[in-house]
Order: sequence, then structure tokens, then C-alpha cells
Amino acid sequence: MKPSLQVRLSQHLALTPQLQQSIRLLQLSTLELHQEVEQMLEQNPFLEAEEEPPTIDEPPPVEYAAPQRDEYVASDEGRDDTQAPVDAAEFGTTEREDWANGTEGDDFDGVRELPSLNGSGSASGSGGDDDFEPQERNAHGPTLAEHLMQQLAGMRLAPEERAAIHVLIESLNEDGYLADSLEDIAAGLLADEADDDQRELMQERLQVALKWLQSLEPVGVGARNLPECLMLQLRASSRCEAQAVAIIICKLHLDLLARRDFKKLAAATGADDDLLKAAHALIVHCEPKPGRPFGRSEGAAVVPDVIVQKAGRNWRVVLNPDVMPKLRINDLYAQAIKGGRGNSGSPLAARLQEARWFVKNVQQRFDTIARVSQAIVERQKGFFTHGEIAMRPLVLREIADELGLHESTISRVTTAKYMATPLGTFELKYFFGSGLATEAGGNASSTAVRALIKQLVSQESAEKPLSDNQLSEMLGEQGITVARRTVAKYREALKIAPANLRRAL
Repeated sequence: MKPSLQVRLSQHLALTPQLQQSIRLLQLSTLELHQEVEQMLEQNPFLEAEEEPPTIDEPPPVEYAAPQRDEYVASDEGRDDTQAPVDAAEFGTTEREDWANGTEGDDFDGVRELPSLNGSGSASGSGGDDDFEPQERNAHGPTLAEHLMQQLAGMRLAPEERAAIHVLIESLNEDGYLADSLEDIAAGLLADEADDDQRELMQERLQVALKWLQSLEPVGVGARNLPECLMLQLRASSRCEAQAVAIIICKLHLDLLARRDFKKLAAATGADDDLLKAAHALIVHCEPKPGRPFGRSEGAAVVPDVIVQKAGRNWRVVLNPDVMPKLRINDLYAQAIKGGRGNSGSPLAARLQEARWFVKNVQQRFDTIARVSQAIVERQKGFFTHGEIAMRPLVLREIADELGLHESTISRVTTAKYMATPLGTFELKYFFGSGLATEAGGNASSTAVRALIKQLVSQESAEKPLSDNQLSEMLGEQGITVARRTVAKYREALKIAPANLRRAL
């Protein structure tokens, strides 16, 4: 083959280091940006902070809807399907109470015989405080493990018992459940060459330790599944017939309660409607996740990058000054470099240029966030006046075309960036959504449709909740065409249970 020379013209985009840094800073969250700034301040002597970087220990509170306890009760988690149903004829009032309170010798027998502990005499799963709000628990208070250790400190236990309880506490998950079986925990504590007698002895010791652990507060801690957690709390409450029925339901028929099949529950327990209602009320009052009040809330805290303020009849966006790093170039070092001759290509001159680029790119990042946020506010004025039900359809392309930016840039700006509004704090992506056709020929935002579904469900009859078909028809009456499957998808996104699970007893 004969060699030849060819000339070819092509265009391509070369990303300079400055442009690469600008893109990277744009997609960082506020916390990540502050980490980047701290790192740059340590590495580059030409860069300095005008003052101490602002702390963000106390961000504005972010409201969220805590799940209702019914959501956890109405589940099959931890149910043992191998247990046979209970014949209602076998249980009279006295037998129900004896069986439910552990006197028949089931797996929980002996828990009530343990000596009372300091601070562990609660009579309900809520810890006896009717005004308790989980999210109001000490944000910097003790963890669940620390709370349990504090109770152990005042107990007179043998060293091996205390050690076994410590092991179990370390095996609890964030919800307060025992994450591993006693067999697995025992196997992890013993050497591989341990014989069967040693394994059996270790499991017995852990079983005793588990009874001690389950006698501590919060009531229900150390449970191995949801039924056991609920039963521990129910057994700590006052003895009555409703309590006995509630324990039977939790132990054997939690699946029927999850399906709201009260007819079968009545047949299985021999309880009438009033007794079932009382038992159901006791179960709902239990805490399905005993460790939840001790959970740390720092992970859910967000710091807004921009703040929306009322300006006459309009709304304006201002940058949050608390998250903007105040940087400058060290004049003394810069003048020293400038005064030198032939140093334009020196490493120090390159570091000076790097510092200047960084300051410029940080400022450009916030300018872009402000421009995009203002464009969003202009297009979503109805939201700030009437709420999410007035949200209009909006896609990234609209903002990109308006500002002369690329869609990928808008995507970076709206990811992990937050806007504080009079209605709460929202991620910028929240204001974007697809549209659904209306009879008038326009479009309705999917966010607005979800808000409308939530409103319709909140106004429904508890005895006759609205089905997905009915919700679809009601939306159609308001000129919004939504298929039943779409309604079901939006309902699930809103964490609203199906109609059969929303029906009251």
C-alpha cells in the first residue's frame, strides 16, 4: 500500500483546566463546596479568607411528613406463616388474657418476671409521654446504644451477663431491632473449633441477656421482628381483654390486620366489633420502631443556597450570604510575584493564576445559581401564592433556552441546591415536572396533580375511601385526563395506601 498525506478539518471542544474547575464547582453541594474551599485555602498560599468561614450548625428546619404508624402496623414484616390459625372457640376471656400475657409458656415467657429497672417502668410503647414528638428528641442527645448503656450502669449484673448484653446492644439496628439471630451472634463470638456444648452455652447466655435487654426502655427494643416488638409493648400495658386480643392479633394474625380483613379477625379471635376496635387502638398506639426517637436528624438537614422574598407583587431571589465563602487574593504575595521579572512561567505564578481562577469560578457558580433560581421563580409564581396545587409544568429546556445555557448546566445547578421559600425549603429540581393534558388544551403539572390527589384523599370518607378509578374520574371532572395507573403511581409516590387499607374499622 502506497503511503500518502491527507488534510482533514474537524471541530472539537477542548475543556481547559479553568472550565473543568468551573463545571465541577457548579455541581457541588453547599457542604461539598465548603470542603473544597477549605482544601484550596490549605494548598494555595495566594488564597485567603476575608473572615472566618460561616458555620452552618443551625440550618433552617426542613419540614417533612413523618409516616403514620398504621403504615408499619399494616405490613407482613416478621410474620411467621408456619403458625396455625387460632380457633376462636378455644379462647374465652380468661384464656385469652392468660395466653396473651405469656402465662401459657410461649417464647416470651419470663420477661415480666425480670426485676424492675431504673427508668424502665413505662406502661406504654410511647414511653408514657403523650406529648412526645420523635423529631423533637434531643438532636444532640444520647444515641439508642448510649441510652441503654446508661440504664445498665445502675444494674447489678455478673460480668459475663453485662458483656452479653453489650454484645446484643451492638447488634441492634437503628430501629432498635436485633439485626442478627442469636445463633449467628453466638457463632461470631466463639472460635471455629468450639464444640456443640460451648455453642449451646453461649446461646443460652445470650437468651438470658436478650430478656434483660427487652426489659429496658424504650419498650420493644431488642425485638427480632415486628410482631415481637408490638407484643413486648402490649404486654407492658394494663391487662384487659382488648390487650389479650391485640397480642393474639400481633402474634398470629398481623397479615389480616394489614389487609383490614376485620371479618376474618373477628372469626379468628372470637372478638366482637367493639373489642376489635379497642385492640386495634392499642396496636396503633405502639411504636413499630423503638429506636426511631434516638435517630440523628443531621443527615436530613439542608442549607438553602437561595432565599425567595416578596417584592411588591413579585418575588425575588437573593443568595444566602451564610453559604457564600468570602475569598480574596493575598496582595502581599501577589505584588511580590508581579514585581519579579521573568517569573511568568514559574510555579508560584501558576499558583497565583490558580487562585484567581478559583475565586472567579466560585463567584460564577453563585451567579449562575441565582440566575437559574430567579428564572424558576418567574415561571412558578402561582406556587408561591397558592401552593403546590398551582405548580405549572416546567422542563430543563425552558430555563436553558431562556438563559442561553445548556440543559446539562441547568441539571447541575438544580441538583443538591436548595431554595428557602415561605412555604418551606425545596430542592431546585422540585419545581420541574412533566405536564398532563387538560380538556382546555393546556397542561397541568404532575406536581399539581399529586397535590390534588392528596387533597381529595384527605377529604374522603373514612368508611368509603376513594379508589384509584374514582380518583381518576374526579380528576377528569376537573378537566385533567389521568389514567388509573397514573393515579396509582402518584398515590404510591405520596405514600398513600390503597383504598382497602385506608378503610376505617
